[in-house]
Amino acid sequence: MKADARRCIRYRDLMCKRNFLIALVFSMPQPYAHAVGYPDRPIRLVVPLAPGGTTDILARLVAQRLTATLGQPVIVDNRPGAGGNIGNEVVARSAADGYTLLMAAPPLVINPGLYAKVGYRPVDDYTPISLIASVPVVLAVNPGVQARSVRELLTLAKAHPGKYNYASSGVGGTPHLAGALFASMAAVDIVHVPYKGSGPALTDLLGGQVHMQFSGLPPLLPFIRSGKLRALGVASTKRTPALPEVPTIVEAGLAGYEATSWQGLSAPARLPREITALLNATLVKFIAAPETRARFAELGAEPVGSSPAEFARFIKVEFDKWGPVIRQTGARAD
Repeated sequence: MKADARRCIRYRDLMCKRNFLIALVFSMPQPYAHAVGYPDRPIRLVVPLAPGGTTDILARLVAQRLTATLGQPVIVDNRPGAGGNIGNEVVARSAADGYTLLMAAPPLVINPGLYAKVGYRPVDDYTPISLIASVPVVLAVNPGVQARSVRELLTLAKAHPGKYNYASSGVGGTPHLAGALFASMAAVDIVHVPYKGSGPALTDLLGGQVHMQFSGLPPLLPFIRSGKLRALGVASTKRTPALPEVPTIVEAGLAGYEATSWQGLSAPARLPREITALLNATLVKFIAAPETRARFAELGAEPVGSSPAEFARFIKVEFDKWGPVIRQTGARAD
């Protein structure tokens, strides 16, 4: 009799625990209830560009926060090559399980217009999670270039067609098209020198092997502040708080000129909604934190944060925008 009573008590306790766990799961804010169990192993964050550039720098900050919040390592996997096509395709062809993510950047939407064939569809092959940052593109020159303003640079370039060159992080990115658009709108002949990443381009700019570079601001900012490089203008519609003394290129006399980089988090298409929502909530909270905003400001990046739907619309707008620019500049990668 006593044994039966003990069994009943144990059964009642087990049922209480079971009911408590069920109640706990259903009381958790959606999507967290559905995302219970994710992640249970390391996550790969693919950066389709070389280490050292803006996208890589921001990806490592994101990876640190996701690691701390999700309780699993988020490992940055640089997959440069073909202007970002290799890394973009790796993610497009991965399982939509939340264990392969993409640090999305402008080459995602630009490359289909530059290359005869890419192995992904920028709008259809990904699940947008959140826009992370907007990054002004800066035009910087080696101090050996005898120009202290955009106007002076244009005067030199027009007097010596084909003499001056500009470095970029590679074919297909915003810096490449920023330079091509600059040359087209200003009617100057400057030579594009593509590198495999911002780091190698920056090294040669500092060494004087190239005259100027169009780049997202973060990699160049320390060298501009130290005087090792000279910033002539930013390609955004307003001055950047990181360099308030540097005019926009529009202010410098090139009306209508704009080229801004951006970074966001995406995943393969058809990522489960609960995982999408969990990752989005984690990112938006991270981006809104004062310490994150301060760190982004130090880097010269502007924190954004968005819903998945907002980021999806942004990608579509960017995809539609760059086609005409590519046709206008005649830029090609192959």
